[in-house]
Amino acid sequence: MNRREFSAGAACVAAVAGLGLSPMVAWAQKKPEDGTEYKTLDKRVPTEAPAGKIEVVEFFWYACPHCNAFEPQLEAWQKKLPADVVLRRVPVAFRDDFVPQQRLFYTLEALGKLDDLHRKVFNAIHQDKQTLNKEDQILSWAEKQGLDKTKFQEIYNSFGTSTKARRAAQLQDAFKVEGVPALGIAGRWYTDGSMAGSMPRAVQVTEYLIAEARKAR
Repeated sequence: MNRREFSAGAACVAAVAGLGLSPMVAWAQKKPEDGTEYKTLDKRVPTEAPAGKIEVVEFFWYACPHCNAFEPQLEAWQKKLPADVVLRRVPVAFRDDFVPQQRLFYTLEALGKLDDLHRKVFNAIHQDKQTLNKEDQILSWAEKQGLDKTKFQEIYNSFGTSTKARRAAQLQDAFKVEGVPALGIAGRWYTDGSMAGSMPRAVQVTEYLIAEARKAR
């Protein structure tokens, strides 16, 4: 399926089976297969991680129910990451109407509020059933979170935010992201719940590829 023709539901990788559950022991013992559970990129993608660090990119969309379900697992995994691994979140834009939520993410980041409000965006959409697809809806939500509406709007519509959103779209293209949530490892590999069979397995595959990246240093 062409990723730019996804419906809201199809844009999220169908990795529900096993999401949030412990993977089978047999999976943990099985070496991931290139081309099946992950793919090696034809061309390496530059990373933003400091020298000596291995970058893992999570591609996501706030309105994706599977991204919402994966978030607690990702947060728990992030807390246990070794010192040489850096996790970076990147909001995708398979269509133009995804861009407002990209801008929301980067505005929160610029304001230093991402740690406090990232999860609350998911909750607003998936628990409170709020629609955050347009600027006015996002501004209203931000104001309710105690953020200065004028400052938020200024950053939301800034050149810097536009540039970050554009680079995020370029990165998803470079990794050939087919759906979300998805993971890019060390600028060299890509996996998602569809390829791996579930997001817990995708995390295992990611850990295997992190180890491979260390060997290549």
